[in-house]
Amino acid sequence: MAPVAMRLAAQSLSDAQPVPFWLEDPGKPGALPALTGTEKCDLLVVGGGYSGLWTALLAKERDPARDVVLIEGREVGWAASGRNGGFCAASLTHGFGNGLARWPGELPKLEELGERNLDGIEEAVARYSLDCDFERTGEIDVATEPYQLDELHEMYEEIERLGLADGLELLDRDAVRAEVDSPTFLGGLWDRRGVAMLNPAKLAWGLKRACLDLGVRVYENTPGLDLVSAGAGMGVRTPYGRVLARRVALGTNVFPSLVKRVRAYTVPVYDYALMTEPLSAEQLASVGWKNRQGLGDSANQFHYFRITADHRILWGGYDAIYPFGGKVSAEMDHRPETYLKLAEHFFRCFPQLEGLRFSHAWGGAIDTCSRFSAFFGTAYQGKVAYAAGFTGLGVGATRFGGDVMLDLLAGERTERTELEMVRRKPLPFPPEPIAWAGIGITKWAMARADENGGRRNLWLKTMDRMGLGFDS
Repeated sequence: MAPVAMRLAAQSLSDAQPVPFWLEDPGKPGALPALTGTEKCDLLVVGGGYSGLWTALLAKERDPARDVVLIEGREVGWAASGRNGGFCAASLTHGFGNGLARWPGELPKLEELGERNLDGIEEAVARYSLDCDFERTGEIDVATEPYQLDELHEMYEEIERLGLADGLELLDRDAVRAEVDSPTFLGGLWDRRGVAMLNPAKLAWGLKRACLDLGVRVYENTPGLDLVSAGAGMGVRTPYGRVLARRVALGTNVFPSLVKRVRAYTVPVYDYALMTEPLSAEQLASVGWKNRQGLGDSANQFHYFRITADHRILWGGYDAIYPFGGKVSAEMDHRPETYLKLAEHFFRCFPQLEGLRFSHAWGGAIDTCSRFSAFFGTAYQGKVAYAAGFTGLGVGATRFGGDVMLDLLAGERTERTELEMVRRKPLPFPPEPIAWAGIGITKWAMARADENGGRRNLWLKTMDRMGLGFDS
């Protein structure tokens, strides 16, 4: 980073608060009491992020008489569900390219299910009056290098060949800059309907309220400590009590699963983001962005960025940090060297906003798996179901995951449970220190590919053939 750019980046961060912007909201609901004593229920949901909240809500929608309890280790939405970028995507496969590489035969079905899932989220926002700034504005994948532009055109041609291009539009340099103006943009692919923008914390809090209104009993500051068979059902011990349930759905994602054999399938990735102060009318005019789409660049080490309801810009991504041993720790939630890098990249993208300052800077862990999209399964003779590995797609795909878990717990054969994506698991990550070394080499190779016209070296080609990878 050049000295001038470094100085400007540092100045822009001098007042940034080290907390997630979304969670610093005066409308944040108070925490509910912790569980004490013994609870009994038909369905216990462990985890108060999107995965658990959608599962509890869908369970009550399927059967209003079902007795549902949800426990959360801290407060609903405090982790990845409340601090992410607010991109709610229809894709269940981490994008078209990843889906085509892994499930080419069922990709049209996966795309259809993803669209229906996003429609279901939009309907739930309306039905339960979820005040979360939901805007179905779509997302533009932008090219900032010539090879990325070629790749976007090739991808569009493949999508068109499969008859899946409805709602997609290729943008040349002038067209993409007419939408959002950056001198770094060479073109883009706009998915007009497949992504919504929203306030992630408000979505979590709204889902909590909707669950309570339907009769779900929610206990916060109540971590599940262990999971054991208990007669015909299951028991989960908590710090001050226990829950006995006929069935259990695990929505713990990045945190260690209560089914220990599942833990090898995910690793934590630390992702970081900045939020600007509100843009003035002149600053807004200089970037355009009237259609309020989300954006992401097409590099391996990519940025995601969007504009908020109060005209701030969220700018995140690029660095994906894996801690040795895969430990989730609050010490990793802030990384000043990444904040500096992100700020410098922001002003390279939007030089017309020089002088704008960042009000918030934060980070946190998300779960990723080797195929970059969720996996599913059961344990304890079908009495326990789990979904994990959402790899940054949890805002939307967790609702689909909730449906899958409920199908599995019911022992039902559905269009979801028949999917190869649901029936097969990704390859697990190897033990340490192999995992740390392999992830480090992969990150280095991905950065080299970005610097060399997208050309993937032998390591990445081998990983591709094995179906392995690392992403955020």
